[in-house]
Amino acid sequence: MAGTSYDVVIIGSGPAGEGAAMALAKGGRRVAVVEAMDRVGGNCLHYGTIPSKALRHSVQLVADYRRHPLFRDQVGALSVSYPELLRDAGQVTAEQVRIRQRHYVRNGVDLVHGRARLDGPHEVALEGGPGKGNGGETLTAEHIIIATGARPYRPPGVDFGHPRVVDSDTVLNLDHTPRSVTVVGAGVIGCEYASIFATLDLKVNLVNTRDRLLSFLDDEITDALSYHLRELGVVIRHDEEPAGVEALEDGVVFHCASGKRFKTDILLWANGRSGNTEGLGLPALGIAVNRRGQVEVNGDFQTALPHIYAVGDVVGPPGLASASHDQGRFAASHILAGEGDWALIEDMPSGIYTVPEISSLGRTERELTAHNVPYEIGQARFDSLARAQITGHTTGVLKILFHRETLEILGLHCFGEQASEIVHIGQAVMSRADGGNTLRYFAETTFNYPTMAEAYRVAALNGLNRIF
Repeated sequence: MAGTSYDVVIIGSGPAGEGAAMALAKGGRRVAVVEAMDRVGGNCLHYGTIPSKALRHSVQLVADYRRHPLFRDQVGALSVSYPELLRDAGQVTAEQVRIRQRHYVRNGVDLVHGRARLDGPHEVALEGGPGKGNGGETLTAEHIIIATGARPYRPPGVDFGHPRVVDSDTVLNLDHTPRSVTVVGAGVIGCEYASIFATLDLKVNLVNTRDRLLSFLDDEITDALSYHLRELGVVIRHDEEPAGVEALEDGVVFHCASGKRFKTDILLWANGRSGNTEGLGLPALGIAVNRRGQVEVNGDFQTALPHIYAVGDVVGPPGLASASHDQGRFAASHILAGEGDWALIEDMPSGIYTVPEISSLGRTERELTAHNVPYEIGQARFDSLARAQITGHTTGVLKILFHRETLEILGLHCFGEQASEIVHIGQAVMSRADGGNTLRYFAETTFNYPTMAEAYRVAALNGLNRIF
């Protein structure tokens, strides 16, 4: 394949690269995807979204069996090891790889394994892939899309070669069940793993460099998360700055700038991510990369060289697999049409897979108050819903923020089981451009009973009762 020419070469086969590849192939372009790993899917499929969410699901199943009155006497202190849970998650990854591999074959996209480097504005040089022997080959293309994703940030001075010090990639390689863990970083990844480990009955310290968890969310939702994590036994340490990590044979000591220190079996560093741009040769082409390794792009995801695009986590926030896939499709659309023929939505739902889940869309109470918007709240507590009582997942709430005068829905915030699914019902209504985005839609719509979706009717009636 030396010197093979394509219409588009895409570097990376994660959600962003796959989204671009499928759209371009269906648009009649000749496409190659370069993947550094020996299997497709990128970090999302092998180290990030899929394995961590599959792990969370397995952990939740164990917790449900322990709690449910039909099973708790039979299973007693049901014990499943962390490596066993990882193996179960690995089956999902393997199936996803198989499905995605077929997508490329079926759509006529060439998969090339190797590490990519841009040797010129239209040249992608390959440094041998894992067992594929592609070293020394060069692909040429009219357009190039960089979709290399991101990796956990590793600060200098922390010994990640020590078996007791892990990040969100290597935590998936643990070969034992630790008794205790310190999670450094209380962002999305840190909170997710803190809740997973706590649900497994591990002792957990969650170190947060800020004054509250996930401050981009609605305050009431983050308060609920903090309360629930503490109920699981998590010790949350706010406003702490790292001062050092001391890796020992029998544990890891984490030192805070405040003088506090915690010793646990392992330390999970989950404080930030860096774009995978090292070795791509971007600075030599005049393509700007910031201090976190993220590529700077314009509103159409073009770099300083307009025929070279960058999409997904490698360009920074929001760092969502769903958003990355859409960005890839948008860049493909821009290449096919010479301009974007559709627009990415501004308000994207966030899904945070703590135990229980969190999902959010639109504005928070803090934002509405700051902009002097007259809003009201409709709430549905999960412990009042028949479906939640049936499943035993009664922890949670759905909040609808709406305009007091027009009844327009301004924000949706959900904490509880299936939150990441529930939010999409509200998203569909909020996106209506025909004037149908009002609280009355939910108050006057018949929902199946019993369902979790019924929370919308309960919350709508609760909100209407506050203003009439």
